[in-house]
Order: sequence, then C-alpha cells, then structure tokens
Amino acid sequence: MEKWFKLKENNTNVKTEVIAGITTFMTMAYILAVNPSILGDVEVLGAGAMDKGAVFTATAISACFASLLMALFANYPFVLAPGMGLNAYFAYTVVKGMGMSWQVALAAVFVEGIIFILLSLTNVREAIFNAIPMNLKHAVSVGIGLYIAFIGLQNAKVVVDSSTLVGVYSFKQSIENNMFRAQGITVLLALVGIIITAILMVKKVKGNILWGILITWGLGIICELTGLYKPGVAEGYYSLIPDLSGLFSVPSLKPVFCKMDFSNALSLDFVVVICAFLFVDLFDTLGTLIGVASKADMLDENGKLPKIKGALMADAVGTTAGAMLGTSTVTTFVESASGVAEGGRTGLTAVVSAILFGLSLFLSPIFLAIPSFATAPALVMVGFLMMTSIVKINFEDLTEAIPAFAAIIAMPFMYSISEGISMGVISYTIIKLISGKRKDISPLMYVLAILFIMKYIFI
Repeated sequence: MEKWFKLKENNTNVKTEVIAGITTFMTMAYILAVNPSILGDVEVLGAGAMDKGAVFTATAISACFASLLMALFANYPFVLAPGMGLNAYFAYTVVKGMGMSWQVALAAVFVEGIIFILLSLTNVREAIFNAIPMNLKHAVSVGIGLYIAFIGLQNAKVVVDSSTLVGVYSFKQSIENNMFRAQGITVLLALVGIIITAILMVKKVKGNILWGILITWGLGIICELTGLYKPGVAEGYYSLIPDLSGLFSVPSLKPVFCKMDFSNALSLDFVVVICAFLFVDLFDTLGTLIGVASKADMLDENGKLPKIKGALMADAVGTTAGAMLGTSTVTTFVESASGVAEGGRTGLTAVVSAILFGLSLFLSPIFLAIPSFATAPALVMVGFLMMTSIVKINFEDLTEAIPAFAAIIAMPFMYSISEGISMGVISYTIIKLISGKRKDISPLMYVLAILFIMKYIFI
C-alpha cells in the first residue's frame, strides 16, 4: 500500500483512506438510482427507452472502472461516475428535445470521449479551460444546478403543466378528483424528502443525499406506493416486507452494450451535441478537480494541480468506456470532497469507492426499485450544491455579470444546458466587444461565439 499509494508522503494511512472511500461512496451512491431513472425516462418513437436495469449495470461498472483509472493514472482521491447534468442533457435535451435516439446520443458521448483522450494527451484541454472567463465557468455550474432541480421537481410532479406554462401541483384538485391516493401523496412525500435531505445536510450527516433517498423511499414503502411487496393472503393485500428474491442477480448489459449509432455522425445536429458534451464536461471535470484539490491543499504555489493530465485521462477514458457500456458522460464527482474532508489524500480512497460500486452490482433490485418521488430530493439538493457557485460570480462588473446571468436563466427557462452555454458565450463576446473591452475576449471565445450564432442561423 505504501509503495503504491505513497501514504506517508501524503500524511495519511490505510484506515483514513478506507473511511474516506466509504464516505465518498455514500455521498454519491444516489447516482445508481438516479442515473437509470433519468436515462430510462425518455424515448424516441421507434427507438424505445433505455433499459433501466442495463443502465444500472453500466453506471456501476463505469464508476468502478473510471475510479480505478484515477487511482492508477494520478493517485488522487477523486471518484468518477456518470455525471449529473450531463445525464439530464443526454436524456431531456438530446433525446427528448432534439428527437435523437439514445443510440445516437451514446455515439456522441463516445466521440466526445475519443476527442477528450486526444486533448488530454496534450495541453489543449487546460488551454481551453484557461481561455474561458471564470465568471462563465461559475455560471454554467449554477445554471446546471437550476436545471437539475427543475427536472427533479417535474419528476416528482411538484411542478406541472398549467395555463402559465408551469405551475405548482394542486392538492385541492387532487382531493376533489379523488386522485390524492394515486398522485397527491407521492408529491407530498417528495416535498417531505426534500426537507429531510436538507436537514441531514444541515446536520452534516455523512451520505445525507443517499439517506434522503432511502428515508423517502421507506416512507413510500410504508404508504404502499412502491413495487417491493410480497403478495398477502387476502386479495389486494401486500406485505410491507420487501420482495428481494432477485437481490444478488446482476441486470444484463446486453440491451445497451455497444449500441452506439453513428448513422447521423455527419449531421450538424450531431456535431452540435458533441460540442455541447465537450463544453459541459470540460468545465465540470476541471472545475471539480480544482475545487476539490484546493480543499485538500493539493494545488502548487501557482494554483495548478500536479498530475492533472493523469486525472483528465482517467475522465476521458472513463467517458469512452461508459459510452460503450451504455451510459452518459462519466466525470469526476464534486462529492469527492466529502472523502477529502474525511482525510482522503491518495488513490486508495478512489479504489475503496470503486470496490463498493462493484459490489453494488449485486444490489440492483434495491436501487432500481427506488421511485422518482424518492430520487427527486437528490436532484433538488444536488442542484442546490451547484447553485452555491453563484457567490463566486463578479456582479460588480456588468460586462461579466450580465452574460453569466444569461447563461444561468437560459438553462432552466429554455430547458437546455447547451442553450445556456450558447447565450452566455454569445452575450459575453458581444457585450465585451461593444463596451470596448476587447482585451478580455480570448480568440477561442470569438470562435465559439461565431459557431453558436451559426447554429441558430442554420439549424
């Protein structure tokens, strides 16, 4: 252990690293329930929806594999899995919004991963990151947070369609229409779950998001709102004891394994989707690495992260492998900070989390049976965590603040992460140019602005 992970050099030990790995897994294990729920939630006519069991297996294996790569390539305590926000973009923007099949979307993720591998072999990825204004980076995080929270509230039916486009669920109408048992109680449980998760976060309970899901799910089981029941003797009666007969069975990968469809690879839409995945994943990964590393005092005197190429390579290879397995973009999780807070400083933390993701394969009935009203609190609270980046935006300089605001509001209002990125880049470039602050605009920003404008003209 000492020779491989250099524990003494990093002022840690095996016990500390194991505890850190378990803590990190607990804080991000919700992805095993949420990712299949999101990716299996939408379908395109003729293409069907993704098999949730297969997505669960792909999620667990990709998280295990990518986290092991992080330990191998960089010896950092960072854990990877299919990213929140990126899976929402995959499902709700690319598949549902643009009408692409999930097979085509997987192909886009695969190509993105290949491009990232090439970029990670050079300094291009870091150069791109440095060229984008810091305020826009923070704005992207905030916008994605609002977008994810909005999706969570929709999945729980707290937010519904109305004459004003969106509105809040009406308990009064559900009671009058005798629908409270069928719908209203699940909405109520989702709201209770959000409050419970918030309290757990305030109390700094380890694995608060996962515990929020489990507690909400448990309340749903008590209210007989889930499918985990053994049939009782009397007709219509169900035992509250969960039916876990297939507990140790692993769902087959076959329905999603290597199902990438490259038939639309030459279309402009396909290129736009790849660019959006690249852009979002780029900032998500680099931002997380820098943020978590700073908390662990891993940055050097120049504010740079040593061995960042290895960390980025783990992310890139993980994404490519994840697409082949059948899941959306794999990225470094900000929840890795929880393990770092417990003292994790080496790749042993990532290895422990990877092992636990591997073992979770044999608990698929538990994770797949968790309903959307139980996972909604996780989406809302992850949205809150991403929202905290708003305090880092410079609101004193309006040429920085207004483009950031445009990026933030566009994502939930236009129901698209890529639209938010487009609005942010375009408005930043134009406002800076007209305001006489051309020196603030990097050459890459001009290129991105032109590409995004062309997208609106020709698509």
